[in-house]
Amino acid sequence: MAIMDDKHYLQHLIDEGEHQQQDFKYRVSDAMKLAKSVSAFANTDGGRLLIGVRDDGHMSGVRDEEEIYMMHQAAYRYCSPQASIQFDTYHVEGRNIVVATVPPSDKRPICAIDNDGRHRAYIRIADENIVASPVHLAIWRELQNPQGTIMTYTDTVRKLIAALENQHLTLNQLVRRSTIPRPKVITLLACLIHFQIAQCEYTDQQFLFSLV
Repeated sequence: MAIMDDKHYLQHLIDEGEHQQQDFKYRVSDAMKLAKSVSAFANTDGGRLLIGVRDDGHMSGVRDEEEIYMMHQAAYRYCSPQASIQFDTYHVEGRNIVVATVPPSDKRPICAIDNDGRHRAYIRIADENIVASPVHLAIWRELQNPQGTIMTYTDTVRKLIAALENQHLTLNQLVRRSTIPRPKVITLLACLIHFQIAQCEYTDQQFLFSLV
């Protein structure tokens, strides 16, 4: 098999377009904004950022060392806990393109820190970075539980399942429909999703929950 040079390798990646595991960044002017992409990849299936590539796929290149510094800041200062990330630089016609590869994390949630110091976790859906729902956070907490996830079919669980029957509901709608306290709904939904009894879909800019 022939080995591709930098230009052909990058063009091969660019031809894929932006998707669940790939994002283009024309320039890095804000480490905190870049941290959102790092958080989303780390919390989902992993992915790569092509830095120095415009949305239309044109390779404009990384401008200077300041951008490279901000890339590292995004991963190591503006993500909590620190995200794992690998930077590889490719050279094309006098321009430098950086490919930042982020593996899926086993320490989810990886949160991005905003200007006000707030920690927010993101997930990657198609080519978008979306703020994770409280249910995602509950699922990740359960995954960190050394005792594993345990669920008993109590009357409350049956009530929640009944509320989901033939429905696609937002979290708030499900709380109202089930009349179960919101924190309990979040915890039980996380368990139902873990055991593949319920599912979460992102539609029309909102998370909808339903039975599988």
